[in-house]
Amino acid sequence: MNKTYVSDPLLNYLARTIVTLPRSTKRLVMMLADGLALPACLGSAVWLVTPRIFAALPLWVWTIPLVLGVSVLGGCGFYRSVVRFMGFDLVAAALKTLTLVALALLLGIGWIDTWPDAVRASAVFWLLGMVYVVGSRLMVRWLFQTRSVAGDRVVIYGAGDAGAHLVSALHGRGEFVPVAFVDDNLSLRGAMINGLEVHSPLGLPNLIEEFDVSRVLLALPSVSRRQRLEIINRLEQLPVHVQTMPDTGDLASGNSRVDEIREVEITDLLGRDPVPPSPKLLDACIRGKSVMVTGAGGSIGSELCRQIVQLGPKRLVLMDISEAALYLIDQTLQDLAQRKQLPVEIVALIGSVHHQGRVREVLEAYGVETVYHAAAYKHVPLVEHNMIEGVHNNVFGTLHTAEAAIAAGVKSFVLVSTDKAVLPTNVMGATKRFAELVLQGLNQRGSATTFSIVRFGNVLASSGSVVPLFREQIRNGGPVTVTHPEIYRYFMTIPEAASLVLQAGSMGTGGDVFVLDMGKPVRIRDLAEKMIHLMGLTIRDNEHQDGDIEVHYTGLRPAEKLYEELLIGNNVMGTEHPSIMRAEEDFLRWEELEPLLDQIWTACERLDCTRAREVLLRAVVGYSPTKELEDLVWRHRNGGTRATLGSNVTSLEPRRVLSPVERPS
Repeated sequence: MNKTYVSDPLLNYLARTIVTLPRSTKRLVMMLADGLALPACLGSAVWLVTPRIFAALPLWVWTIPLVLGVSVLGGCGFYRSVVRFMGFDLVAAALKTLTLVALALLLGIGWIDTWPDAVRASAVFWLLGMVYVVGSRLMVRWLFQTRSVAGDRVVIYGAGDAGAHLVSALHGRGEFVPVAFVDDNLSLRGAMINGLEVHSPLGLPNLIEEFDVSRVLLALPSVSRRQRLEIINRLEQLPVHVQTMPDTGDLASGNSRVDEIREVEITDLLGRDPVPPSPKLLDACIRGKSVMVTGAGGSIGSELCRQIVQLGPKRLVLMDISEAALYLIDQTLQDLAQRKQLPVEIVALIGSVHHQGRVREVLEAYGVETVYHAAAYKHVPLVEHNMIEGVHNNVFGTLHTAEAAIAAGVKSFVLVSTDKAVLPTNVMGATKRFAELVLQGLNQRGSATTFSIVRFGNVLASSGSVVPLFREQIRNGGPVTVTHPEIYRYFMTIPEAASLVLQAGSMGTGGDVFVLDMGKPVRIRDLAEKMIHLMGLTIRDNEHQDGDIEVHYTGLRPAEKLYEELLIGNNVMGTEHPSIMRAEEDFLRWEELEPLLDQIWTACERLDCTRAREVLLRAVVGYSPTKELEDLVWRHRNGGTRATLGSNVTSLEPRRVLSPVERPS
């Protein structure tokens, strides 16, 4: 049982009754209570100071606290305030009202008695009135807190302004009952804030046991991610559900309220603070220009659009083959532009990057100067099972869009690539590397369009990301599914990745491969376990049969790797941005690449997966697929068996690639 909060049935019934009363009835009750109590305070003051005139006090004197007190309190908006959220406004209104009433009583009592007695009686009335007006409201606040015994007892981590506002917002809601603060600031230890004592974080285990705490709420909206990670790592060991209030940006923009409690963001678990963007790099390819984003409705494409529209482009052209995704991002951007009064023309166009004529028509019609090519199939198992479509979309979609850009006189073309293009084991990675080779080959062939490639790893909360999947599995009671206990991945937030793509594109000189600093790779097993612990649950395994959530290992999916690389080789150098590196990698001359494109195009037309993979093996350095083909249609057509690569693969002539030294300037 909690030692501070009580669960008396009568108090709970009284609190519930008061809460359910209509607002007008509550105001009337408060006015009647004050109308009776303030004259009672006058009677008590007169009886204590000069009892000889108590019976002789005229009726008009008794009406002074009744009429004047209630009127002034009403004029101050006292009866319109919600009692359980009253703060300093309560004391200010009481001071103003009782001072005026005391002065009026001084004149009234002084008229019928001696002035010294009148001063004393008025002063005692003022004190009694303050005790009543302030004390009665504080008692009601306490009553609302006592009725919240059924809610979760919570400790607020952070006793600053955000923490104080959070406690005020939570009082009386019934969902959470704040019982204490903890804070790393030594100067706050032992202080009382909103009626709660501030403790050391080291005392959290004792607070959890003493107050039966089930949650810790982080009220740290402005601390760095590194600091938050240190705090979260300490809290992970405790048997509580860790949640957080919105960050400063969301609160300032009005997108969130203080009391909107959320799960801890996975960005906090990475502990990496993003490098502030360079306005010069962001402006170079966008401000005052006509910009197009392909795959505008996707995870990365939509975030690119959200950032571009706020960077002062003349026009933003959205292209996507998905009608639903295009409609959603168009509505989002139109609302954003209207709300922030952004002078930008937003054009939403349905179209496929396969259709070179359509893409060229759009580029020429809208005078596009910069293209961000984010359209791609990127789900590893799906592309593995739909090989020909993956090749057609990722390789030829890029080729056709790039050739349309050259024909339309586009100045800058940026390909959004992936770490899976490095030494790929799957079709998705191989096709994305082939797409990179296409742009490098076109640049080597010669073009007025500057082609750049930006390569990075997984983005959090994108479609197919493990993070929302894990969270949903935990909420459903598990199990949480991880492919392998030793699988690692790089992670970055979508906004940070999009910002770096925009900045990297402006540094391109032609055929550049930019690699983003993804920080340290994260072991997926550790991520899953941390998410389970932070939701106040335990892991069930052979040693802990009474745990809450089981982690189930399903085995690597077709063509999935344990580790992802960002570089082919180690030839990399820095740029003017600390989070963007420029890689020097081998590539194919256009005259070598063009026959391979012809061959893989023929394979796609014939739906020949075996031949398509043979060409990928010749074109892409380090491509080492599994021996069996996973394409579902191919397997079905061959009686349900997985076709394997024949001996002709090993007999393919090795291709010659250009070293960085041989590259044309």
